[in-house]
Amino acid sequence: MKILSFESSAVSASVALTDGEKLIAQSFQNCGLTHSRTLLPMAESLLANCGIALSSVDGFAVAAGPGSFTGIRIGVATVKGLALGTDKPCVGVSTLEAMAHGAHALHGSLCCVMDARAGQVYNARFTCENGIITRLCDDRAVKLTELAQEIGNTPQFLVGDGADLCYNTLKEQCAGLTLAPPELRWPTGYGVAAAALPRFLRGETCTPQQLDAVYLRKPQAEQMRLAGLQGKP
Repeated sequence: MKILSFESSAVSASVALTDGEKLIAQSFQNCGLTHSRTLLPMAESLLANCGIALSSVDGFAVAAGPGSFTGIRIGVATVKGLALGTDKPCVGVSTLEAMAHGAHALHGSLCCVMDARAGQVYNARFTCENGIITRLCDDRAVKLTELAQEIGNTPQFLVGDGADLCYNTLKEQCAGLTLAPPELRWPTGYGVAAAALPRFLRGETCTPQQLDAVYLRKPQAEQMRLAGLQGKP
């Protein structure tokens, strides 16, 4: 089963083409350009260089959140359009779960984190044993202070674009923290594909119309609007 997978929920962007568990090709950029400029050209170039037509792809997967509101919308909209145009199924997966799958070469506890601003991170924790990922908690937006109390000094690999933030903020309180190697720290299209493959095999796909983003929190502008309304007499 050939899956074209997209990751644009953080600062970096990535596209991967897989066939079952085999990685055929992957493109990754962390250059600061907006995903609206990079994501589709990356996919087009990847397929062209592999000599594979879009019509030969069996399905599409995307990191549906949490993460950057703009980045998530771009990724989800891209997959919606491709799935609709080719009449192929799609799957949305947790960005944090995809990070864990991308770091499956590590052994132990994985603490996947993304900077959610305002002293919070988007977080989920997993264990990895012999390449098998097991989820320990739901995706959540959690304060760094609360996360520190939860993990204590338990050894943890920090994965994700919030890894440096967590390490620099919590290393004095949590002695067991270790930054994952750079090549395993950033979210990738392959991680999305690895998280999505079991869902494809179980038939847990969706139509483009059903695919939706998962934000966990309201956008900052919406939070400010609601706060303003609550403050009015």
